[in-house]
Amino acid sequence: MTADDAGANDAGAGGDAAAETPADEPAGDPARDDGNDENNIAVKLEQLILGAERRYTPFQAARSAGVSMDLAARFWRAMGFADIGQVKALTEADVLALRRLAGLVEAGLLSEAMAVQVARSTGQTTARLADWQIDSFLEGLTEPQDSGLTRTEITYPLVELLLPELEEFLVYVWRRQLAAATGRVVQAQDDAEMVDRRLAVGFADLVGFTRLTRRLEEEELGELVEAFETTAADLVAAHGGRLIKTLGDEVLFSADDAGIAAEIGLRLIETMGHDETMPELRVGIAFGTVTTRMGDVFGTTVNLASRLTSIAPKDTVLVDEAFAEELGRTGDAPVSEADAAAAEKAALEGTGSPPPPYRFALQPMWQRPVRGLGVVEPWMLTRRG
Repeated sequence: MTADDAGANDAGAGGDAAAETPADEPAGDPARDDGNDENNIAVKLEQLILGAERRYTPFQAARSAGVSMDLAARFWRAMGFADIGQVKALTEADVLALRRLAGLVEAGLLSEAMAVQVARSTGQTTARLADWQIDSFLEGLTEPQDSGLTRTEITYPLVELLLPELEEFLVYVWRRQLAAATGRVVQAQDDAEMVDRRLAVGFADLVGFTRLTRRLEEEELGELVEAFETTAADLVAAHGGRLIKTLGDEVLFSADDAGIAAEIGLRLIETMGHDETMPELRVGIAFGTVTTRMGDVFGTTVNLASRLTSIAPKDTVLVDEAFAEELGRTGDAPVSEADAAAAEKAALEGTGSPPPPYRFALQPMWQRPVRGLGVVEPWMLTRRG
């Protein structure tokens, strides 16, 4: 959809396309029977998945939903869909979605800008999910079988069976994630903390990945990346962190607690180290104020964690000074190894109280300048004992 040429015709967008082709028989509309069996199956699949037939042009959908063409176009683009001129390609569900978003704005529950952000965040997340399901899941299930049916012939009945189950599961997981996110917001001490929060942020990066891309076949490289992302995601979730995103050879995670982030970082190194098929790993973690937007994290703390990862030796976790101090404050690591040793000796001699059961050890490393962040003093994180 586009509102750029709203005055060209009553469609408000794609005026040339609408003028050249009747609305009931739009140019490029795959719903037309052109004798192509695969094309017809694609149309049937679309109707199956969307649950409705194409009925509206963008202008008709906007008018039926009671919203301006400009707002409808902004919603449509935010969800990640290309401008489609005035092809009759939208369904009743598209109209309902526009009406719902506009209704939230009219009721004062969302600002117009926030409604666009809702559309954008939902579109980006689900687009990646849909791509993964088609590329990795459905493709594997629709390999030609001994029945002699082609992949195209197998796809329709398979999608028909899977669609309701996947839809229910998607809603379930979304509700679970929403409950967890809401819990984090409720625990925030003030409004500012809901957006700018103090978090531990970590990057885990495969060492020598660029060399691997030249040596491995594409399929092998894809399997390695998938194994890395799967292992990292499972470890982050199992220990109470949150996977922010994956970047092929790198993952970004966060945790509300420095001890949780430390455990995740060391577990990643240990787990990958026991897998002979995996390259070495390096991890960098920083602690501080982080700005969160649309599920992502931004700010100096994130940049510092990234820089620490780039200078970390292989199979090592480097953390910043603030992270080290936070571990000391929570009793997860001693502020000073010398003080910890003296406390342990005094406890053995019966002249003092035993120190806390520290889980981690910290070793100060060399100070060095880091581009854009000045001079930093990394600390190497290990398990105590």
